[in-house]
Amino acid sequence: MSVKESLPDWLLIQENYIPLKDRDAFINKSILSLLALLARIRTQASYKQDKFFISPLFKVGFSILLILLISLAQNYAFVIIANVYLLLGLSLLNGKEIISILKICLTVAFFTFIVLLPTLFYGSAYSCIMITSKVFATVMTVNILSHITRWNSITNALKMFFIPDIFILVLDITIKYIVMLGDFALNMLYALKLRSVGTNSAKNRLLAGIAGTVFIKSKEMAEDMYAAMECRGFTGEYHVEQKYRFNWADVLAIAINACIVFIFFYLERN
Repeated sequence: MSVKESLPDWLLIQENYIPLKDRDAFINKSILSLLALLARIRTQASYKQDKFFISPLFKVGFSILLILLISLAQNYAFVIIANVYLLLGLSLLNGKEIISILKICLTVAFFTFIVLLPTLFYGSAYSCIMITSKVFATVMTVNILSHITRWNSITNALKMFFIPDIFILVLDITIKYIVMLGDFALNMLYALKLRSVGTNSAKNRLLAGIAGTVFIKSKEMAEDMYAAMECRGFTGEYHVEQKYRFNWADVLAIAINACIVFIFFYLERN
């Protein structure tokens, strides 16, 4: 008796199973969003040195100063000058960074304009345009700073500005946890996509399970990190050993920002 004759009939029937089509656009968008976020953080962290040869201390300080001046500005001419200045700085970056920054700035500015759109019907068109322009300039300032300065340089600069150590610790740990938990959630989304064969009507429940699993994982990682830091004697204090030296780029940056401050006071006084 051959092996083929000993097998049951149902095992010899050829199956042509064609799974039903199902919508998984939400899973695909979630995967792409996580990939874009992780790629941006890793690209920024992979820089071997900061751009423009300006000390991170001055980059952070001038960025905070510019955001403060834009927020306090009452003259629309200064807001226009600030936007032109930022666009000139943006033009010094590569094409991908320019497109990425402009997408974020235009999106935030568009939503701000939509929120303030009803004020146009009450005679407050100037306030709508003013606030939208300020939001555009502020978001661009932060994004340019994040693209030309490494994360560890930013934390060093914040320490030199006498920012509390707890704030620097939270910022530093948050950035690292975004990458680690992002990888964990990305692998779970890949697993969900691969195991969703045919129509799956329980995607919402599965995605809620992923969110809960990521939360539990973050809690476990936080406890492990606390134990590791306690064993190594970490007291929550940050020490900056690197000393910054003036160069020609620092002098040029100081001169340009001094002109920006002068223009602000000149226009506000008039």
